[in-house]
Amino acid sequence: MSDTSQHALTLPAVGLGTYNLRGHTGAQAVTSAIEVGYRLVDSAFSYENEGCVADGVADAVERGLAAREEITVTSKVPGRHYGFERGLAAVEESVARMRPIGVIDLYLLHWPNPQQDKYVETWRALIEARERGLVRHIGVSNFLPEHIERLERETGVLPEVNQIESHPLFPNTEQIAYNTARGITTEAWSPLGRKSDVLSDPVVAEVAATHSASPAQAILAWHVARGVTAIPKSSARARQEENLASTDVRLTAEEIARITALGDGGHRLAGQDPATYEEL
Repeated sequence: MSDTSQHALTLPAVGLGTYNLRGHTGAQAVTSAIEVGYRLVDSAFSYENEGCVADGVADAVERGLAAREEITVTSKVPGRHYGFERGLAAVEESVARMRPIGVIDLYLLHWPNPQQDKYVETWRALIEARERGLVRHIGVSNFLPEHIERLERETGVLPEVNQIESHPLFPNTEQIAYNTARGITTEAWSPLGRKSDVLSDPVVAEVAATHSASPAQAILAWHVARGVTAIPKSSARARQEENLASTDVRLTAEEIARITALGDGGHRLAGQDPATYEEL
């Protein structure tokens, strides 16, 4: 039986990715995003920026830009700290790094690392961390159905979130459908197809022009229409505003299908297949 004792987690349609945002400029970017209207900020132990993310959030709260309870801050435990004791210690370390914000709202397993085969015991560590009040909600990232089913079978607790690679060149439609069927919220990392030319694709350009939107807004609107929370990264205020405004763009079913079709025969950008990939 799945754990249903926690209040359901509701995420906004668009959040802020923070990969490679560090130091004072990283903190400023987070504060700027919150001022613009973002209420979801994504980080990870391996990004080496939990401290600046927390500082940026704390600064925004102190300045009255948003109440702390309105903001969902996320981090993730890396494979090199998998195992029950090591995993729990990693969560404690994340909490220490993010001390200015108090309890971490959402904490994820970063990858399943199937060859290492420690994701179940590390999931137990996240359950323990939630019970101890170190984090409010727990989930996974890059997990396939077989990984999620094993977590539920061996612990009785389903993840609340599964953060996965998804963009027009790799829609990951089947995984999204699985997540939805299990009541798991899907987040998309690299939602704009990082290091690809999808923003200049003629189909995306045509859809964007129809709505007087930018190509990035058209793609983010596509994610929103599929019920996926996108977390694009941007440190520039103008781009942050542009990305967030994508929630006002309403695509037709035909437009959604045309963008999805760009992924026919598509592939993961870095070839990181969760069935085999080991993240340390």
